[in-house]
Amino acid sequence: MKKAHIYCLMIDIPQTPVVGSTPPVSDGVPTVLPEATTSSVLESPSISSPVSLDPEESLPVTITAAPTVPASPATITPPSIPIPAIPPITSGVTGKSSTLLELLVSKNLLTQQEGDTINFEQINTGRSVEDILNEKKFVNEEALTQAKAEFFGIPFINLQVTGASPEALARIPEGVAKRYNIFPFSIDKENNILKVAMLNPLDLSAIDFAEKKSNFKIEVYIAPPSDIERMIAEKYAQSLSSEVSAALKETDQVQQSTKNVQELSQLSGQVIRDAPITKIVETILAFAMKARASDIHIEPQDDRIRVRYRIDGILAEKLVLPKSVHEAVVSRIKILSQLKIDEKRIPQDGRFTFHANEEEVDLRVSTLPTVNGEKIVMRLLKKNTIIPSLSDLGMRGLALKNLEAAMVVPHGIVLVTGPTGSGKTTTLYSVLNKINTPKVNIMTLEDPVEYQMSGVNQVQTNPQAGLTFASGLRSFLRQDPNIIMVGEIRDNETADLAIQASLTGHLVFSTLHTNSAAGALPRLLDMQAEPFLLASSITLVMAQRVVRKINQSYKEEYVPPKEVIEDIQNVLGIHFTNWCKQKGVQPSEVKLTRTTANRPQQEPEYHGRIGIYEVMKISEKLSQLILEREPASSLEKQGIGEGMLLMKQDGYMKALDGITTIEEVLRVAET
Repeated sequence: MKKAHIYCLMIDIPQTPVVGSTPPVSDGVPTVLPEATTSSVLESPSISSPVSLDPEESLPVTITAAPTVPASPATITPPSIPIPAIPPITSGVTGKSSTLLELLVSKNLLTQQEGDTINFEQINTGRSVEDILNEKKFVNEEALTQAKAEFFGIPFINLQVTGASPEALARIPEGVAKRYNIFPFSIDKENNILKVAMLNPLDLSAIDFAEKKSNFKIEVYIAPPSDIERMIAEKYAQSLSSEVSAALKETDQVQQSTKNVQELSQLSGQVIRDAPITKIVETILAFAMKARASDIHIEPQDDRIRVRYRIDGILAEKLVLPKSVHEAVVSRIKILSQLKIDEKRIPQDGRFTFHANEEEVDLRVSTLPTVNGEKIVMRLLKKNTIIPSLSDLGMRGLALKNLEAAMVVPHGIVLVTGPTGSGKTTTLYSVLNKINTPKVNIMTLEDPVEYQMSGVNQVQTNPQAGLTFASGLRSFLRQDPNIIMVGEIRDNETADLAIQASLTGHLVFSTLHTNSAAGALPRLLDMQAEPFLLASSITLVMAQRVVRKINQSYKEEYVPPKEVIEDIQNVLGIHFTNWCKQKGVQPSEVKLTRTTANRPQQEPEYHGRIGIYEVMKISEKLSQLILEREPASSLEKQGIGEGMLLMKQDGYMKALDGITTIEEVLRVAET
């Protein structure tokens, strides 16, 4: 038999008389200490024999009952058993990093040296890791928030992409949202869940308060602090969400009061006649006018309706509606546009006029069937708008001089090129407004008529009735015009008629879809236009884009990196040198403009737009290249040699003057 390892514990128990019995004497009863116990109170039973702790062998154990005796303090001497080292505590979520700092280092967002620096400062000052990171700017805000989301196991949300539901906003008052830095962005009524983004998702008291305030179960997400602040300031400040929320509540009441309704299609006919849906549509349109939007997109998704506005050329999601009101909203807009409500299989086009805040706007409506329902896009065309001057549009220098010279020539063709939404029509209206006098007969053929000008004969095309650009232009020639503006040259017939009109003594303005000024001439050659006719009829070709202007009320100057200065020098060439001499600055000391850090959350980074242009005057050398059918690259090279400034160069010059930013120019003019 193997040797048993026995640990004994000696306990002295004082003798205490027990009523009706002889007090037993207990002198040194051997007792076994359990392995996981560090201290215990031994009352009964008593153990009268040693116990083996060897797992391979067990000894007989005899246990005798002892009388109940009050326990007295005992002195316990535990054996000298080695205690294993305690493993490091991890986050419990990632299983890899015990602290946020370690996670940032492991993800290469911080170097080990930076992590040690922050850790040392935290120990010495008692400040939080986040405060130190924000002060030293070692990690950008979004990356830090994503790391926190991973560390705490809380989902990350990008509020700029997700948008916000007005129903969700209505559940949390603005004061509560600002106090606790909590932003509600989505609601799930079926499961009674309100999704919120929080600055501190571990604040249980704030979550509990939000649940009581909203009567919904809170589902927490984490988002960058600046996004939460901006969304709270922007969404609660807009009347859009609150007014739509109130209308949606009324819509819910209408739906609840309707009995035995199985499908929304049965309800739509009733809902569209009620005030809530009308109020929702009016609010959407009124906000578009207030926000200076050019287009409204109402897009059905799987479980919601997304409403986006194109503001300064950029689409922004401003509203999310429940899917249950989609058919009612679409039907209301169709009624206003005089479209067929029951036709959902094919696209439809219509228009209507809307009044709000003493303003009037024409809306071009287009419907398109998608897999999730009908999508609607509305283009806003303001009436009685003051037509801007060419200098207001951003044209200056040699480009403005060449265009003004082409405007006074009694015949020829002036083309404005660029993609859809680049401001071509606005530029042509500015030109016509400048040369509009009682002495000339100006006629325009447009699709649609975007501005109404007094003294100008404006015609709206109607292809269904046979009035196209080609047929309308043919009729124009019998109306004794001096100046003709054709909305767009789309086909060979329109191109031939425009050329013939210019050769017979008319000044013709039109647009063309090409990426550059030089590309317009090969495009006309592709339309079977004769080179010798183009060379003798084209007076000037200009291309343009529109860039957003930086918010002039909240901008500051800064010295850009060396690489940016080198890029500006490469793009502008001699123009950069001349600009530096004119401003009296050294190239290395050039400053650009950006938005200030203390800009209010409700103020946009960009406000308004301005054009960037390249204007190519058709000289004798360019006419010769057209006759020889030279490619666009050769024409552009010749134009640059004659002083033409490219669109990208014009944009860089405006960035140097503090009107816009280099990033914005590259967004629209990079080729």
